[in-house]
Amino acid sequence: MPDSVPGAGYVLGALVVMFVVTVALRAAPFFALSVLRDSPLVAFLGRTMPAGVMLILVMYTLRDVDATTWLPATIGLAGTVAMHLWRRNAALSTVVGTALYLVASALWG
Repeated sequence: MPDSVPGAGYVLGALVVMFVVTVALRAAPFFALSVLRDSPLVAFLGRTMPAGVMLILVMYTLRDVDATTWLPATIGLAGTVAMHLWRRNAALSTVVGTALYLVASALWG
């Protein structure tokens, strides 16, 4: 064999390192969750993240609104707000608002 081909020990060592790193990365979220379960910061983020995500989506949608795209953006935003006030479900509100925005963009955009 040429000298550029690594030996079996090298390959086995690399595989062991990859295995250990992969298992550690997959176990890390569960370890972090057990440590942070009673954290006030995690509780705060759990309460505020849905509203924060919605705010970011609204800002992203409205960032390039001009004279030709204001109607689809307004329809999508109104649909999102109405669905959220009716069902109080952030995921459903996001999906419905996005769908309304896309349909309105296809029709009037």
